[in-house]
Amino acid sequence: MEPSEKLILSSLYVSQIGGIDLIELISKKTSLTLDEINSKIDNLIKNQLINKDRTTLTELGRNSLRIVLAGGVFDIIHPGHIHTLNAAKALGDVLVVVVATDNTAVKMKKRRPLHSQEQRQELVKSLSMVDLCLIGQEDDIFKTVNHVRPQIIALGYDQIHQEKFIVDGCKKIDLDAIVARLQSPIPESSSSKIEKEYGEAIHGI
Repeated sequence: MEPSEKLILSSLYVSQIGGIDLIELISKKTSLTLDEINSKIDNLIKNQLINKDRTTLTELGRNSLRIVLAGGVFDIIHPGHIHTLNAAKALGDVLVVVVATDNTAVKMKKRRPLHSQEQRQELVKSLSMVDLCLIGQEDDIFKTVNHVRPQIIALGYDQIHQEKFIVDGCKKIDLDAIVARLQSPIPESSSSKIEKEYGEAIHGI
């Protein structure tokens, strides 16, 4: 498959899941003209990777993509996040990142985040390796997992989720996903540590 065709399939997946305009998505990532995009979509329909509605992937098309799902609070983006998300993206074709809601962030961090869930979503969305950023569900993380249907779920080095909990939850929604635990070369980096050091520095001035 040509890289441009893979890009179109990936963009169509992101468009479907995130409700984003397909042509706008493709245009941001390639210099293809609208006629060239439509011609390639025609070819992908012919090869049974895109449905005739031109807006959804066939099962074959969906299975040709490797979707990676990662999640976190992402209150202050630091080098550990960047490394982890780059490593997650390297595992597949599309990286979907789920940002914890404000209430979930409080439960996880025992403090209110500095940035709202919408602001954190905007921050993560701006990262080049991230294809789509969603705000998570408070009551059940597997609702989002079921919406995305990833082949790989990437966990950061400091995330509390146990692999067995994720695997068991995926089985309940009939999803056969691999759980990958990613390592950070900068394990001392954390949003909480950065916030604490920044606060100390400000008060020490």
